[in-house]
Amino acid sequence: MTPKIESFVMHCGEMGSRWGFNRTIGQMCGLLVISEQPLTANQISEKLNISRGNVSMGIKELQSWRLIQVQHKPGDRKEYYSPAGSIWDMAIRVFEERRKREVDPTLSLLRDNLLDQSESDEEAYAQHKMHEIHDLLDALTHFASELPKMGPERLNSLMKLGAGVGKVLDMKDKLLNNSSK
Repeated sequence: MTPKIESFVMHCGEMGSRWGFNRTIGQMCGLLVISEQPLTANQISEKLNISRGNVSMGIKELQSWRLIQVQHKPGDRKEYYSPAGSIWDMAIRVFEERRKREVDPTLSLLRDNLLDQSESDEEAYAQHKMHEIHDLLDALTHFASELPKMGPERLNSLMKLGAGVGKVLDMKDKLLNNSSK
C-alpha cells in the first residue's frame, strides 16, 4: 500500500470502534472501499498484515452489516470481496444497523418504563425525562428512516442546506411572531 492508502486504511481502523465494529474490521472496510478491484481474503490478509482467520471473521462481520459482497470470476474458484453499493448505500446501512443495535433497544426500554406508573416524585421526574428522550429518539428514527428513500442526490442537497434550513425556520418564527402582535 502507498503511504496515503495506508494512512486512510489505518484511520478507518481507528474509526471502526466509533462506527460500531473493531479496528481490524474498520481497516478491512476501508481497504475494500478504496480498492479499484475486488480482493480475495488472502490479498486482504497480506495487505493488512493480519491472519487469514482474522480476515474470515471480519468478512462475516462485514457481511452481517451488509457492507461487502462476494464476487466470483469465471474460471476462478476464489471468492472476491468488494463494497456492497455506493458510499451512500454503505453509510445508510451503517445507520440502519446502528439503529437496530442501539436505538431500537433503547426505545423499547423507554416504552416499557413509561408504561409503568411512577411511585414517587423522583420517578415521575425521571419518567418525564425518559419521555423527552423517547420523543427525541423516535423523531430521529422517523427522520432517519426517510433518508434512504431520498437517494444520494437529494440527501446531498439536504445536507448542503444545513444551517440554511435553520435560518428559514428562524424567519418563519419571526414572521409568525410579528403577525400575532
